Amino acid sequence: MAMARLPTVVFDFAGVVFHWQPMQLLQRVIPQQATDPDSARHWMQQIFQGYEGDWAAFDRGTLEPDALVQRIARRTGLPAADAQAVVDAVPLDFAPLPGTVSLIDDLHAAGHPLYFLSNMPAPYADHLERTHGFLQRFSDGIFSARVRLIKPERAIFDLAAQRFGVPPADLLFFDDVVANVAAAQQAGWQAAHFTDAAAARALLQARGFALDR
Repeated sequence: MAMARLPTVVFDFAGVVFHWQPMQLLQRVIPQQATDPDSARHWMQQIFQGYEGDWAAFDRGTLEPDALVQRIARRTGLPAADAQAVVDAVPLDFAPLPGTVSLIDDLHAAGHPLYFLSNMPAPYADHLERTHGFLQRFSDGIFSARVRLIKPERAIFDLAAQRFGVPPADLLFFDDVVANVAAAQQAGWQAAHFTDAAAARALLQARGFALDR
């Protein structure tokens, strides 16, 4: 009996491969504004807008960092220096998550091709590529700003499948944002909500991936 073909794994980055806790970041970077969890939550909503609005344009590559800072300051009343500090601090907060990096290493060692699909502004993407050598484990990937498309838009999933050369039904996508998981599924991909690396590893093993750890 022929064995079922294993899907090709695609990872989101922020919150999946890299640490991303914006409330903690704001309490550290602008403690005079984000003085407690409630105020940090307020400023998270004001600055990042649920990754819509100005921040979505930044992710899409249609808004430059300096313009983003000025828009945040005008829209929220946050001092421009504080908005600048936040925008500058975000990529430095993207520390690799050890469990996910270990999973990536094991998948790569077992010969499985790996891809990524990330909403990421161009300067942040450049920083990640300069800083983290383990990204060479990925055969290819898409950063939103470089293609002027963002998740959860259908077009970015269609483009990714075409660029990766893999039929959508054979792609298994891990993302920590439920809306992006749903969008991938609507585009014909397999997709799973990422909660932590252990759960992702268990799911892959249940699907037939042989992983050492």
